[in-house]
Amino acid sequence: MLEVAESPVHLSEQLNHFFGFSSFKGEQESIITNILNGQDTFVIMPTGGGKSLCYQLPALISEGTAIIVSPLIALMKNQVDSIRNFGGATGIAHFMNSSLNKSEIAQVKADITSGVTKLLYVAPESLTKDENVQFLKEINISFFAIDEAHCISEWGHDFRPEYRRLRPIIEAIGTVPIMALTATATPKVQQDIMKNLNMNEATLFKSSFNRDNLYYEVRPKKDVVKEIIRFIRLHPGKSGIIYCLSRKKVEEIAETLVVNGIKALPYHAGLDASTRASHQDKFLMEEADVIVATIAFGMGIDKPDVRFVIHHEMPKSLEGYYQETGRAGRDGGEGMCLAFYSYDDIQKLEKFLKNKHVAEQEIGQQLLAETIGYAETSMCRRKFILHYFGEEYNESGCNSMCDNCRHPKKKFDGMEDICQALDAVLGVKEIFKDKHIVHVLTGAINSTVKSYKHDQLELFGKGSDKSPLHWNSVIRQAVVQGFLEKEIENYGTLKLTTAGHDFLENPYEIMITEDHDYSDTDDDDEIIAAGGQGGGAADETLFAMLKDLTRKIAKKHNMPPYVIFQEQSLIDMTIQYPLNINELKQISGVGAGKAEKYGKEFAQLISDYVRDNEIDRPMSMVVKSVVNKSTQKVHIIQSVDRKIALEDIASQRGLSMDQLIEEMEAIVYSGTRLDIGYYIDDVIDEEIQEEIIDYFKSSETDSMTVAVKELGDNEIGELELRLVRLRFISENGN
Repeated sequence: MLEVAESPVHLSEQLNHFFGFSSFKGEQESIITNILNGQDTFVIMPTGGGKSLCYQLPALISEGTAIIVSPLIALMKNQVDSIRNFGGATGIAHFMNSSLNKSEIAQVKADITSGVTKLLYVAPESLTKDENVQFLKEINISFFAIDEAHCISEWGHDFRPEYRRLRPIIEAIGTVPIMALTATATPKVQQDIMKNLNMNEATLFKSSFNRDNLYYEVRPKKDVVKEIIRFIRLHPGKSGIIYCLSRKKVEEIAETLVVNGIKALPYHAGLDASTRASHQDKFLMEEADVIVATIAFGMGIDKPDVRFVIHHEMPKSLEGYYQETGRAGRDGGEGMCLAFYSYDDIQKLEKFLKNKHVAEQEIGQQLLAETIGYAETSMCRRKFILHYFGEEYNESGCNSMCDNCRHPKKKFDGMEDICQALDAVLGVKEIFKDKHIVHVLTGAINSTVKSYKHDQLELFGKGSDKSPLHWNSVIRQAVVQGFLEKEIENYGTLKLTTAGHDFLENPYEIMITEDHDYSDTDDDDEIIAAGGQGGGAADETLFAMLKDLTRKIAKKHNMPPYVIFQEQSLIDMTIQYPLNINELKQISGVGAGKAEKYGKEFAQLISDYVRDNEIDRPMSMVVKSVVNKSTQKVHIIQSVDRKIALEDIASQRGLSMDQLIEEMEAIVYSGTRLDIGYYIDDVIDEEIQEEIIDYFKSSETDSMTVAVKELGDNEIGELELRLVRLRFISENGN
């Protein structure tokens, strides 16, 4: 049993004395009592459940120093500052890592030796240093706390090999109780942690993973930047985190938010330590509303009033997603968790796995499959997450706190489909994953199906009248219903449970839903290029009125309507309802030149229409471009003014000729004049130029596909067509 500073210990009084709380949350008191009694303790508690207090309070009231193993320097600093605020003396808590100089390390050791320090935070790497091991052997240690213990497991979302070496080092230092803590642990990860830390006799405290104040939603990834800006503007002044997979995307999104009037800062490992610390502090101090970050941000960040967490891409594991969304609403208040899903993003993550060992690839693929399942499922998202963490849940308790419960899909009786799926699992001897089962059901021939002769099974292709999406949905729901289980050790092979066998014996009506289809997504945050095809207008009545106005102005100036504004620009106007010249400038393909030249009548028409129809404008969708992205266009305009050959301009900017023309099209279609006659006259015969210009004067469309079809027989190439079209629109419309 640990020696404690006071006896008897009145935990509630100590809680109030150090932290100012009048009562414990959940199982905190039982956990603290268990470690004070010298018992190994395993704590699985969701983010926001008060995990840190479970080791902070017993450390403060025990004799000696508690060693807290923590994976991040930023996390250590945050925790140490917090304890010092509660505990009074500066030396009550310290961290020891590579950021300290020799004199600082000496001060830390002096405070520990003199008994002032109650908590010492160390990185796992610091524990491997001989001088640190020797020092820790000589001091009175109350207990070890392994924070973020999921880092031990290869099946966890943040595996760190150095965590695997903790147990022998701890044993070399001395025999003291161990507390392992994590916010996310599937049954497999839980088993890994206990085995690796030799904590098989530990008392397990597992809180429910349900965070009933969090709202979960997944949207298809279309116009994602506009969607994010609209979301943030609908929740003004609220703190939020946006997670991106790459540093480049973090910078892009943060810049775009700033130019759109949102107080946002980037955070990723590519920034220097002082910048990261500064941005983190500004977020905590509410000098910035939004942090755009890679997963380098957030572990252990104690900001209780984060109101939303947005995932620009789905993360590589459901554990990662759960932990990151868990940073919202830690005070029990509002917490919105919005994720954008595109299978293209999943394919990028799959490519990252290809350089890893086969076993790591298998693990990574299985973790990704669970993420895909969560994104595409139409069942209660809360039920799906909790099942993943080994917790049964009745979706009626969700209270419409996920998009699928708030907007449910129509259900159908899935009895026959589930029986068919279970038969297929048995037919392939219960040694294959869901993907293979879907291939068998739909009759898809591939090398694996052929080599195992599964194309000769009686059930092969019996479900070919339904899509792979349908069968994936059936299998996922059979897993969540408990009819099938995934064998983790065998990388997700499917086996029937006892309930599954019983269901086959005595099937009964069971209502299931079709999963979401996210095949129609994109990750194109840029304005649609000239000639690009957009979707239909949001307001068809206004679109027709704008088309009529475009034709009227075009007729007045004796030019085709597309020279005034392209259809894509008109569609954008029907979505955003710009009321003045400045707002028109933000419309796709308009720009300052065309807005000034033609915009007055369009703005007036839209303004009258909005007033007459009492339309509530979604102004959050008017997205300004990042200034830095226009520097290339400025360089092109200046180079053309100096009459530099287009090949030379392309070479200077590292562009292909095709890319340069795309940039020039964007410039011209936005209303800026580009005089490229000097170049065209050198490379294209005058007769060919006249033929192309005559065509575009009379054409109803500027479509390059149509132009090539009409003029291709005259041996006029697409490059010539695009260049002359540029000249024609620039000279007549700008």
